[in-house]
Amino acid sequence: MREAPGEPRLSVRIVETEAYREDDPASHSYGRRTPRNAVMFGPAGRLYVYFTYGMHFCMNVVTGQDGEGSAVLLRAAAPLEGLEEMALRRGTSDPRRLCSGPAMLCQALGVGRTDNGIDLAGGAGLWVEAGEQVPRARIGRSARVGIRQGVERRWRFFVRDDPFVSRARPAAPIKD
Repeated sequence: MREAPGEPRLSVRIVETEAYREDDPASHSYGRRTPRNAVMFGPAGRLYVYFTYGMHFCMNVVTGQDGEGSAVLLRAAAPLEGLEEMALRRGTSDPRRLCSGPAMLCQALGVGRTDNGIDLAGGAGLWVEAGEQVPRARIGRSARVGIRQGVERRWRFFVRDDPFVSRARPAAPIKD
């Protein structure tokens, strides 16, 4: 959820995520703590925002213990409230294209560099709250998307047959 004074309330239901840990060569926290990835090392519940490809922001929820570089990338979401505002920010009125990728989700919610490190439980105008539980049979799992290392880890989770899941193809696991 995102709520700011004078702006419409924006709400989404997360339908796709990817996990990253510091022992994972695909993770920003792999190898060592740096100024760029410092938020990933805790505390849990913070938002880790990074800039990629010189043009897009992506956001992660920090999940590990303090000092442990772990986070979950928010890959896609179903828009629930504030679709008109999201459409303006994204330049499309197709609800399936508003939040169906990590950069699209950030753009739709107006998440950027200034949101890096905010406490998602601390009333900063952006937060995560519990929603309806997804039945286990509807949870899909695959290799993550857009990585070259750590492809054998099936740490992408998504709601099967949900129209808002991204169209990105997972990395192909390395075969022996």
